[in-house]
Amino acid sequence: MLPSSLSTPENLQTLTSDIKSWAVEFGFAEARIVEPDLAQYKDEFKQWLDNEYHAGMDYLANHGDMRFYPEQLHPGTRRVISLRMHYLPQSVETVERLKTKDKAYIARYALGRDYHKLIRKRLTQLAKKIEQTVGDHGYRAFVDSAPILERQIAEQAGMGWIGKNTLLLTPKAGSWFLLGEIFTNLPLPVDKPTPSRHCGSCTACLTQCPTDAFVEPWVLDAGKCISYLTIEHKGAIPEELRSKMGNRIFGCDDCQLVCPWTKFAKYTEESDFQPRHDLDSADLISLFEWDEATFLKNTEGSPIRRTGYENWQRNIAVALGNAPSNEATINSLAKALPNATDMVKEHIRWALEKHSHKYEH
Repeated sequence: MLPSSLSTPENLQTLTSDIKSWAVEFGFAEARIVEPDLAQYKDEFKQWLDNEYHAGMDYLANHGDMRFYPEQLHPGTRRVISLRMHYLPQSVETVERLKTKDKAYIARYALGRDYHKLIRKRLTQLAKKIEQTVGDHGYRAFVDSAPILERQIAEQAGMGWIGKNTLLLTPKAGSWFLLGEIFTNLPLPVDKPTPSRHCGSCTACLTQCPTDAFVEPWVLDAGKCISYLTIEHKGAIPEELRSKMGNRIFGCDDCQLVCPWTKFAKYTEESDFQPRHDLDSADLISLFEWDEATFLKNTEGSPIRRTGYENWQRNIAVALGNAPSNEATINSLAKALPNATDMVKEHIRWALEKHSHKYEH
């Protein structure tokens, strides 16, 4: 039962305009409203799973059809408020850092505070602001935290289109932003969907992926993706992919960096997205020499904590194998070898062999 203040289309339209204004006040770049139609993606998603392109992310195969029917995730859902927030700090280098092989490259969303915490807080603030105006509206907020087809929802809301690199693109800001959603029981007026995808004949993201992770446009084999390998993957990194990883130790931005729409990127004004511990310019050796206590301390409240200390060392060992050969790099690898786990030792030995260094096993 809607409150009388929302009994007319005009009142609902006014509320929708207010929601979009409040979203900007809470730090979002944009908010759009959609009544999603997601069942159309079931066959495509099932085929992707059947091809095992989700690699070791078994959770993507869970939850049945819930991701295609929002009302199963939040009963009573009538609309989804799709929101985006810029995360790229203006002061941070991107392409130049990838070229500096003795420096670490960390995906730019992960340099500061964990975006889950920041965006979830703002989503909740917005939902409560709506509640103050209309009363209990039945809502649930999400940020990369449930089986949700968030990019498809955003595309249907007219926020942009899904590019060939599987990321959401918008002519307003490229793809340097994060998404969040509020599922609501309010029958808000909806925005028009994006009429078409504007990638044209461009294939830069496909052809310049370091590990050739794209099977075809809009189809990613996660098992070859550097973001998956450095964050989600457990165990040894396939040897044939190690040299292709360069100095990327947590995530990868290459398919964004080569996208022509990147030139329209907007920078974040959020202090929480600013780099911590000089992670945007840190030397590989200095990061490799963190002990576990230092890793846990320096990644507190950071998305980097997700990969764990052992995989952090594994990733950096690979990057050091791809770094310029010099005494400092070789000594750092050799020094870490005796006390490393068996899995990390494999990658250290690979790195040392790349530097043609003689050492005792």
